[in-house]
Amino acid sequence: MPQPYSPSVSVVIPTYQQAPFIGRALDSLQAQAVTDWEAIVIDDGSRDATAEVVSAYLRDVRIRYYRLTEENQGLGRSLNEGIAKAEAPLIAYLPSDDVYYRDHLHSLKACLEGQTEAVLAYSGACHHYNRHAHGQIPGFPLQLVQCMHRKTTARWLERPELESDDLERLYWVLLRPLGVFAGTDTITCEWVSHPMQRHKIMQEPEGGINPFRSHYRVEEPMRFHTSVGHSIDEVDHYRMMRERPDTPRADDGLKILLVGELAYNADRVLALEEQGHRLYGLWMQNPHWYNTVGPVPFGHVKDLPRDNWREAIKQVQPDVIYALLNWQAVPFAHEVLMATPGVPFVWHFKEGPFICLEKGTWPQLVDLHRYSDGQIFSSPEMRDWFDTVVPGLSLSKPTHVLDGDLPKRDWFDQPRTPRSTPDSEIHTVSPGRPIGLHPHNVAELAAYGIHLHFYGEITHGQWLQWIEKTQAMASGYLHLHPNVDQSRWTQEFSQYDAGWLHLFESGNGGEIRRANWDDLNYPARLSTLAVAGLPMLQKANDGAIVATQTLTKQLGVGIFFDKTDELAAQLRDREQLQTVRERVWQQRHLFTFDHHAPELASFFRDVIDSASRKPGRATSSVAESPRVQSHRRA
Repeated sequence: MPQPYSPSVSVVIPTYQQAPFIGRALDSLQAQAVTDWEAIVIDDGSRDATAEVVSAYLRDVRIRYYRLTEENQGLGRSLNEGIAKAEAPLIAYLPSDDVYYRDHLHSLKACLEGQTEAVLAYSGACHHYNRHAHGQIPGFPLQLVQCMHRKTTARWLERPELESDDLERLYWVLLRPLGVFAGTDTITCEWVSHPMQRHKIMQEPEGGINPFRSHYRVEEPMRFHTSVGHSIDEVDHYRMMRERPDTPRADDGLKILLVGELAYNADRVLALEEQGHRLYGLWMQNPHWYNTVGPVPFGHVKDLPRDNWREAIKQVQPDVIYALLNWQAVPFAHEVLMATPGVPFVWHFKEGPFICLEKGTWPQLVDLHRYSDGQIFSSPEMRDWFDTVVPGLSLSKPTHVLDGDLPKRDWFDQPRTPRSTPDSEIHTVSPGRPIGLHPHNVAELAAYGIHLHFYGEITHGQWLQWIEKTQAMASGYLHLHPNVDQSRWTQEFSQYDAGWLHLFESGNGGEIRRANWDDLNYPARLSTLAVAGLPMLQKANDGAIVATQTLTKQLGVGIFFDKTDELAAQLRDREQLQTVRERVWQQRHLFTFDHHAPELASFFRDVIDSASRKPGRATSSVAESPRVQSHRRA
């Protein structure tokens, strides 16, 4: 009788959406000098041709194929499944987009057999197309394709515990107490570089939690921490929101379809659900890291399928489509606009008209403003600027002004922290990029005893040269802090004297057509500073049209200056400074989305009523719709 096959090495091959790569990986495995291996392909919910490609290799009895579920479960789950099915005493890995060279398994196996104290062997690797490392790739943890280890009871961290590109944290750290890691010092594999590598999808600024969520179709909240970004714990952060019951639909409640992306402070939309409205989501593909898309981690929003959204909209029959928010969402929002002539459509644009010009999506943006049934502008200045793009726009349909990044009120219920340094020195804060504060500016501030506290390690990597130069010029006056989420804004930032808005000198001279993005924008940090009761520092752009200047002057919450000595004098006037601080604190509710949500719902009803009285609506044929006529001309 034939002896049962007994492999010496089990090769775990995790795969997801890698049909164009996996044939090359399997071919490189079959070309190994070592032949007594088994391959365990774990397909983690691919919707491409992966199964079809792999089927051609299943004639090789050493290769087995398993599909986890229809939905992606995460790298850790795939690897643990593969290890559980492995029959050999040695485990190697071959991600389906990577490649083995002929002697790879042989050299790793020989390394482990020759060093009994070793628990893991690792090879050198070709990486980033034509670079080579004889061991660990500089700047990265040991990669899967490099490694072979003895089979142990240790298991990879799975998605409910942590999602990360740091394989050291996910597994290698669990093996280190069991033995040494031995290098072969030979290059026997390739860690293939391409845009859809997992670590690139995860790491900001090219990737991030939202690109990761979209690509892997993650439906649950995550604990997410990349090797270059701050820790994000959506599970705990949104637990109270997610676990509360749905609000019963109000008698006059609307069915609101959110289209596009929600950017910062995305949980704000729950204020609409708490009023008894029903929320649905239809999200853009390929988001940037700050483009929040669903499934949203805070719940209470029902997603429509992205691959059959037209039919899904017909089934839901929303009362209004609320499309938003930044320039990346413009193409998809435009597509939905043109495909739904029978549904009242509101376009809310926060950021990027000038980027739309640069990226070539200006025609779609103009259509969104021209053919939407209602228009929301992020500032009055933005509304006036768009009236120069589409003259008479704000007079031709219902319009509304609402900042698109306002946070939810839930995060504002925290007491203030007393000033941490009751001395003669002044401590200011920048909650994010210190835009406009150049190293010489910080040095000038330091000369007047004014400190700058810079928060957000997301951006520290991009600002390393700035940090080094600033620290050299203003020693002891630049302080670096990790990112702080909404739950700690009040506690953390209220200890400072004042906070920085974007620092710039306007050049529009009071002419709206000359206004640029700095002039028109409400930066997201407006609310961050308001929740902490901090006066908002900015240039005194007298005679210019500047949105933040107009707003903060109206509310009396700003401190304006031209020269550093003017700023220092204002900040040292403790009585006046305290007056401004109290004024900010008393008006902080104006910077919450909840405060504006009832008025927004009323605006939606106005749009619905206005749209029902227009020709070409649901009571008319689709061909009559100006949206469809425009689409046909295009």
